[in-house]
Amino acid sequence: MLTVSELVTGYGENKVLFGVSVEVAQGEITGLVGSNAAGKTTLMHTISGVNKVWAGKIEFLGRDITALSPQDRTEMGLIQCPEGRRLFPSLNVYENLLIGAYSKRSKKNRDKVLQKIYEMFPILHERRYQPAGLLSGGEQQMCAIGRSLMGDPTLLIMDEPSLGLAPIIVQKMFEIIEEINKGGVTIFLVEQNVRKALSLSSHAYAMENGRITMQGTGQELLQDGNLRRAYLGI
Repeated sequence: MLTVSELVTGYGENKVLFGVSVEVAQGEITGLVGSNAAGKTTLMHTISGVNKVWAGKIEFLGRDITALSPQDRTEMGLIQCPEGRRLFPSLNVYENLLIGAYSKRSKKNRDKVLQKIYEMFPILHERRYQPAGLLSGGEQQMCAIGRSLMGDPTLLIMDEPSLGLAPIIVQKMFEIIEEINKGGVTIFLVEQNVRKALSLSSHAYAMENGRITMQGTGQELLQDGNLRRAYLGI
């Protein structure tokens, strides 16, 4: 579904990604793990079109999208749920969710998708007229995921969905990710929670200093001694 080939990019004169290549297979959860400042979010933003490509190529659904705008990528069903939720705190939950359905493709089934989101996250329906800024951290993350689903994703990029959440909410969040995938949405999951991310992932990559240093099935990486020492302290 997604093929990133020898991707190079950065900020200003500072190179952040050094020839990164990854693939995301249709219907699967693909994981990307690594420490802070490894370049994970830069990769996600470049795939989404927020950052410009300096060299390399990005293909989605068999089409070269390297030069496409973020809006055009969204219309193709490439949707990102960003790190830090990025909700509009003064708007209520319902309004934040509707913002996710601004593309032509998502407007067709907007009401139907909205009902599915309320079924998945009953608390969002309960608090639909409450300002998003007054929600708890876990509720805000649910709202951010719901907003992304309103875009009718073919591929959903999830950047650190468990960041800053209490352990009991983290477990719920990963159950939700698995449920979304079983519903037919391919997921590219970026996570610092290495054990959880690899446990869910059919295939996974480890990134360090802007380079892919390891890849394999999620279980292979979990059992790799170097990765266990680097990220799990084992």
